[in-house]
Amino acid sequence: MAFFGLDRIGKVFRIIKANGGIRASLYKIYRTDDLRVGTLVGTDAFGNKYYEDNSYFQGRNRWVEYSPSVGTDYDGSQIPAEWFGWMHHKSDIPPTKGLHSTHAWQMKYVANMSGTEDAYMPYSTTKPKIEAWIPPKKQ
Repeated sequence: MAFFGLDRIGKVFRIIKANGGIRASLYKIYRTDDLRVGTLVGTDAFGNKYYEDNSYFQGRNRWVEYSPSVGTDYDGSQIPAEWFGWMHHKSDIPPTKGLHSTHAWQMKYVANMSGTEDAYMPYSTTKPKIEAWIPPKKQ
C-alpha cells in the first residue's frame, strides 16, 4: 500500500482524528499554520503546551502550542527560560522532571512587551536637540 501513497492518506486521517476532528484541525491550522501529532511533555504556567515526536528530524521534533488565551498574537518570547532550553535541545530533561533549579533571587518570567501598549517608555528630562514645530493657533 505504501507504493500508492495510501499510508500517507491514513496518516492524515490519524492526525485529524488526534487533533479533534476536521473543525478543530482547521482551527489549529489557522492558529499555528501547522498540524502535528506528538507526545505531550508538559505545560508551563502560562498554559503553553510542549510536545515531542522523534519521528521528525532533529530540531523539528519539539514544538510548542501557545495558550489559546493569546489567540494568534504569540511570539517566541512567551516561552519561559526553562522550557526554552528544552525546546532548543540544550537539555533532554524537560522542566516537568523537577531538575530545574529556582533561587530566591530569580524574578518571575515576563514576556517581551515591545510593540505593545505595555512596552516600557522611559521619561526623558533632557531637552531634545530638535523640537517639533507647533503651528500657531487662530485667534
